[in-house]
Amino acid sequence: MEEHIKKAAPKITTDLRRDYVAVPEVIRKASGIVINGKRFRSLIFTTDIAIIMNNDADAVIAVYPFTPHPAIINGITTVASMPVLAGVGGGLTHGHRSSNIALFAEAHGCIGVVLNAPTPLDTIKEVNEVVDVPIIWTVVSEFTDIQEKLDAGVDILNISGAANTAHIVREVRKHYPELPIIATGGPTVESIIETIEAGANAITYTPPSNGQLFSKKMKKYRHQEEQDAENAEQA
Repeated sequence: MEEHIKKAAPKITTDLRRDYVAVPEVIRKASGIVINGKRFRSLIFTTDIAIIMNNDADAVIAVYPFTPHPAIINGITTVASMPVLAGVGGGLTHGHRSSNIALFAEAHGCIGVVLNAPTPLDTIKEVNEVVDVPIIWTVVSEFTDIQEKLDAGVDILNISGAANTAHIVREVRKHYPELPIIATGGPTVESIIETIEAGANAITYTPPSNGQLFSKKMKKYRHQEEQDAENAEQA
């Protein structure tokens, strides 16, 4: 048998896309989750259309602290060049509205729909009846009855427990060794590695805000003008 040779992938970055948001390379250590033949390991957690157009994540997880709206899903799926997991309710929004928005999300190409932690079982079941894409349910603590959510139609867990995330992942993995798990990786390489080693298959990454990114660029521009002025004086 020939020895498998792993080759580095050639990289091409065009002039106008050099400043894209790069997710931490360590996320590639995760196994990934395959949905309908497409594998994703890294998910960028944002609804900022400019950032969605300029990043190298495998997918977008588009959830936000307001009631879900079709216009937001339409805007995100219009500009996204990667798969989208769309928030469709659970906190403020339940029942028919969640199932209708879930169907809208599927019709606009989303590969999965996300329900938040407070989602009633009846809403999970209703969404499960109308969509063909996987249902992702958000876990915020270790005190949740996960089995009842799975029985209602949940396919993937999205664990978001702040500093407790890796612990929750580890506890869930003890009881569900094959269950697909997405989890927040935290702010450091070490916390991402810990979360992956705890059993997460994919990692969500929160990018810098648009304001932070723009501040960095403006600082660069100011420094360049200072350099140009010094060079002019010396000339």
